[in-house]
Amino acid sequence: MVTKLKNALSAYGRDRLEHEVDSASPHKLVCMLFDGMLAYISRAKMFMQQGQIADKGMTISNAIAVIEQGLRPSLDIERSGELGANLDALYDYMLRRLLYANLHNDVAALDEVHGLVSQLREAWNAIEQPRPATAVADDAQIAERKPLSYGRV
Repeated sequence: MVTKLKNALSAYGRDRLEHEVDSASPHKLVCMLFDGMLAYISRAKMFMQQGQIADKGMTISNAIAVIEQGLRPSLDIERSGELGANLDALYDYMLRRLLYANLHNDVAALDEVHGLVSQLREAWNAIEQPRPATAVADDAQIAERKPLSYGRV
């Protein structure tokens, strides 16, 4: 999975991020893919509003490539079960909405996909939040406690 995600990110010419990609955890790589999609969708919207059709098409194609070459291949539907299947269906829906936005110059479709990716990014980011130092200290104190005795004191 890590290799697929690294290859997907590297394919987009992000030389400045090469070191970050090489040292990133799988969790961080997925966050980076979401961030890339959000940037592509924002740029596509700007190009669409400015009437820059070729640039709009290219950035929407890049957003589609993030899904097809990065996010979908990283899914392990057999291990993740229903959650993986639901994510795959959501990715398929986002692909169709991006294609629709491109063909019909539909800003609302871009906004919809941007909102979905933002929610996914937020949820994914919440999965791996570091624990506060106080929680780690509390765990250490609990481990040092002597077991309770119910016999004579």
